[in-house]
Amino acid sequence: MSTRPIPSRSAARAQAPYALVKQFLRDALASGQYPPGALMPSEAELVQRFGVSRMTVGRALRELAAEGLVDRVQGVGTFAAQLGKVASQLMIRDLHEEISQRGHRHRAQVHLARQEAASPGVAAQLGLAQGEPVFHTLIVHLENEVPLQCEDRYVNPAAAPGYLGVDFSQTTPTHYLLEVAPLWQASYSIEAALPTAREARLLGIGAGDPCLVVVRRTTNAQHAITAARLVHPGTRYRLQGEFAP
Repeated sequence: MSTRPIPSRSAARAQAPYALVKQFLRDALASGQYPPGALMPSEAELVQRFGVSRMTVGRALRELAAEGLVDRVQGVGTFAAQLGKVASQLMIRDLHEEISQRGHRHRAQVHLARQEAASPGVAAQLGLAQGEPVFHTLIVHLENEVPLQCEDRYVNPAAAPGYLGVDFSQTTPTHYLLEVAPLWQASYSIEAALPTAREARLLGIGAGDPCLVVVRRTTNAQHAITAARLVHPGTRYRLQGEFAP
């Protein structure tokens, strides 16, 4: 168990009991005290520590699980989640796994993998000073030899210093980064747009062919991790999910 102090009685009165337990665990996860896969405090430990009911602790854990921050295993315990999960309605998935689950073949063409000086725009996204080193990769992902995604990615060296040493023809940047720099937060935008001339050439499409463009930035408790532009030919890719009120 953590030695982190319990909030004072005056602070406790300002929050519902379950919210105190939930915030305590969120803070511990954010600080890296429980890395992905680590066993979290048991319900009994939390009941004793906070002097609340098991029902109260259960509510805190259920909400953390719904947010994708912990995984609960019946009869075993609660574990810090592999934080590819951003929220209950959004998950960052490894494209290789996604394609394999469809029974298809994934192949990656690495067109660029190098260290560069951060431009003003990239520096702002990654919390760096202009001109500081940044890692840059440009990769085209193919499904059954058909280009599916052009991935233009910048990575903060402080978050993943070994990034450029990875063979990205064998493992995806997403898979590697989720292992070495589990994200805590992500922001993204999705739009229909035309590809750049280079993107059209790499994807084997026309300059006027519409694309689905996802721009995503991820961070952990210490650093911005990566900023990526993911371009998909509109006729070959779709986003889908489920919603229940």
